[in-house]
Amino acid sequence: IAFASLTAGFSHTCGLDAGGAAYCWGLNSSGELGDLTTTSRSAPTPVAGGLLFSSLTAGQPQTCGLTAAGVAYCWGNNSSGQLGDSTTTPRLTPTPVKGGLVFTSLTGGQFYNCGLTAAGAAYCWGLNGNGQLGDSTTNNHITPMLVKGGLVFSSLTAGDVSTCGLIAGGAAYCWGANFYGELGDGTTTAHTKPMPVTGGLAFTSLSASKDLSTCGLTTGGAAYCWGYNAHGELGDGTTTSHSSPTPVPGLVFTSLTVGFTDNCGLTAGGVAYCWGQNFYGEVGDGTTATQRNNPTLVSGGVAFAKLTAGSYYTCGLTAASVAYCWGSNGDGELGDGTITDRSVPTLVIP
Repeated sequence: IAFASLTAGFSHTCGLDAGGAAYCWGLNSSGELGDLTTTSRSAPTPVAGGLLFSSLTAGQPQTCGLTAAGVAYCWGNNSSGQLGDSTTTPRLTPTPVKGGLVFTSLTGGQFYNCGLTAAGAAYCWGLNGNGQLGDSTTNNHITPMLVKGGLVFSSLTAGDVSTCGLIAGGAAYCWGANFYGELGDGTTTAHTKPMPVTGGLAFTSLSASKDLSTCGLTTGGAAYCWGYNAHGELGDGTTTSHSSPTPVPGLVFTSLTVGFTDNCGLTAGGVAYCWGQNFYGEVGDGTTATQRNNPTLVSGGVAFAKLTAGSYYTCGLTAASVAYCWGSNGDGELGDGTITDRSVPTLVIP
């Protein structure tokens, strides 16, 4: 399979080929692989239904895809209504999101999802106990609900229990839980609607953690992170949590991806660096159990075009559409046909 894109969830991974056919692998206890079973897979497996997608987003424990016409489909666990089909019934194959909305992008979090329309309106659905849906309530919703505040967003990113978005000009807003300052507003106060990230920085992209941190990339390629930092995931050389953006020193990045307790970035030329917890080899430097509080070079010399971080693992895609993954592999999420953890990039079975 020559992959055009990859997305890493909590313990499962999905990718699209050049024609838009979807494949998933890893944990499948809730049907998040979309192959009509709940059997976990250690190698790429076609998603059932024959749909062609323009993008995918792997959440926890669900997956969603967007067709070229902007129609959203989701599958997997639905206990909080995160599939958006007006039920809480799990689905083993792609099921259309209700509401008739046309989206330009989707992002998957923990038991919830969000989508962005062409007009820049943000909608979210699913679990909302911490206000992560942004509708000024903490009520779960089984169909898409408009994010309050009247902001026009250019991008969205869903995390564990918080969500962030960018508006024109690069100003960042976040909402939801704020246990360790992951909303970046200088406090640890939760918010049920978008609040501006402090510091006045202009970002080109944001990535919300599957745990409790967030990172952003500025127009000049400087990386900033905020929130939980017990495992060094903010990359500032400390284990001190921060409630406002804190620079990741030393490198200029072209993209960032935030996982559970580790984060990664690409520099010019496709060189990958990761930092944070490394119990399963998720930093990719050939070691395990050695926590990295600063960006550390990923071993193997592979030049990547894209990275995507899951829970305790990371995957990368080369310019030639070859996929590699490294880190935790207990559910086959690395896609190499085994359940063996890997501390260096390992080829996904083609």
